[in-house]
Amino acid sequence: MPKITFVDPAGVHRDIEAPAGKSVAEIAQEGGIDIEGACEGGLACSTCHVIVDPNWYDRLNPPTEEEEDMLDLAFDLNRTSRLCCQITMTEELDGLVLKLPNETRNLLR
Repeated sequence: MPKITFVDPAGVHRDIEAPAGKSVAEIAQEGGIDIEGACEGGLACSTCHVIVDPNWYDRLNPPTEEEEDMLDLAFDLNRTSRLCCQITMTEELDGLVLKLPNETRNLLR
């Protein structure tokens, strides 16, 4: 089964099994990773913001305009930032490395 490595703000790495076909946000939440995902993938918040390792960024489908608009509201924005609710896991993404930002902003509260 594919795996994703999540890196928390302190630099601690954690590998999670990542079934193909699920969103990375779902995988993270089911694996106990501290990602909120307040809008449950509805592109109405930026609480599932992650920073994709530069070696992996170009392997992902490009973000939509709606995702880019939500990313504009995220803290700790980086040129490889993505909303992980918009990334669907595939076998080709086995080994994907994602860094969690230092903080998130929940617009739904």
